Amino acid sequence: MDEKAKEQRKKNVIEVLNKERGVELQAITQYMNQHYNLDDMDYGEMAAKVKLIAIDEMRHAEMFAERIKELNGEPTTEPAGKAQKGQKINVIFSFDAKLEDNTIDTYNQFALVCRENGDSTSVKLFETIIDEEQAHFNYFDTVSEHIKALGDTYLAKIAGTPSATGLQTQGFVARQGAADTAGAA
Repeated sequence: MDEKAKEQRKKNVIEVLNKERGVELQAITQYMNQHYNLDDMDYGEMAAKVKLIAIDEMRHAEMFAERIKELNGEPTTEPAGKAQKGQKINVIFSFDAKLEDNTIDTYNQFALVCRENGDSTSVKLFETIIDEEQAHFNYFDTVSEHIKALGDTYLAKIAGTPSATGLQTQGFVARQGAADTAGAA
């Protein structure tokens, strides 16, 4: 087997995985910015869902990083672009639907690159993430259509709803405190 050709194929796969890791890092920033703004505008239900989608994107970025490391590559830490800040409510969801639609198209193309380079594991990774991105697109597109069709009536229904996601996330410090408390008991 030609080792040089094999290494080039691996390099090709790492390149597309890193491009998409950058896209995921950008999406995290974009969606968290929107989450904060929606919460400030008192659209809690929407803010909570956008936050959960951002968490999905965090998982995707991590999945890409893990695969890159398995291939002996170095995961990028650079977002593909900057977040669009200060978006109005009537722009956010159509903007996000377009982002997700473009991401799905790109991921399908990159899955083909992985297949052409003989990496079925990375193909499966892209297929799994594409399914989740499709769910994100469906949500964003549906909300966008509701805002277009129903306008203020739809938004009034959501205004004042809670933004809590019900997550019991703990960081390092909180976990350390729990461990210290459990050890002291």
